[in-house]
Amino acid sequence: MRALNIAATGMLAQQLNVEVISNNIANLNTTAFKRQRAEFQDLLYQDQRPVGAQSSDNGTLVPVGVQVGSGVKAAAIYRITEQGTMLNTNNPLDIGIQGRGYFQVQMPDGTTAYTRSGSLQLSSTGEIVTADGYIVDPGITLPNNTVAVTVNPSGQVLASIAGQTTPQTVGQFQLAVFPNEGGLEQLGGNLLKETPASGSPTTGNPGSTGFGQLQQGFVETSNVNVVSEITNLITAQRAYEMNSKVISAVDSMSQTLTQMQ
Repeated sequence: MRALNIAATGMLAQQLNVEVISNNIANLNTTAFKRQRAEFQDLLYQDQRPVGAQSSDNGTLVPVGVQVGSGVKAAAIYRITEQGTMLNTNNPLDIGIQGRGYFQVQMPDGTTAYTRSGSLQLSSTGEIVTADGYIVDPGITLPNNTVAVTVNPSGQVLASIAGQTTPQTVGQFQLAVFPNEGGLEQLGGNLLKETPASGSPTTGNPGSTGFGQLQQGFVETSNVNVVSEITNLITAQRAYEMNSKVISAVDSMSQTLTQMQ
């Protein structure tokens, strides 16, 4: 009975759905995390009576036909890039992005990764880096005698030097945007990687057309909605149970056939 295999694909699909939901809930407090949604497609159909086939010598056509589906498959796990809430931390090196854009990060292998996590730090040489010590392009270094740092909404970094009344401009943050943000590959560690599906990045100063602004002393929180995720979890669980009941029903039908023999 093909219903056994169909129900099995349904259980596997809902298992994947629960895994995606659990990952969302686990990252509830991850800085700038973007929730994900599993998307599914129906599998191929078996034509037992093709639609539009001739039903008589007079040329009459079958209006509907008989097509039996073979189940469901995972099509994609889509990342929803909705803006997260801006959380005030009062830390001058916490830089939140309000709007579109990603910070550019220099990886140890020379490639460039992208992140919206603005929980930045200083290296031993005063260079602005990520929590893992990766340099944030274009490589901004604060002087040794810096007593305060200011980052304005347009990305200019100003350092207040001891003994000087006028802050000194030491660098300019730039953001990168992509034609298809959902096509970026997730590397873990709040980092994303360019792919052929994402398209090539366009860089520009924060606040310019098509780019978000920076907010110093803020971080972007996860955009996971707990109520929605729990609701989705219950729905997935019920769908899993229904598919398991189909398997039990098919098993019972098979036992009936065996007993008849």
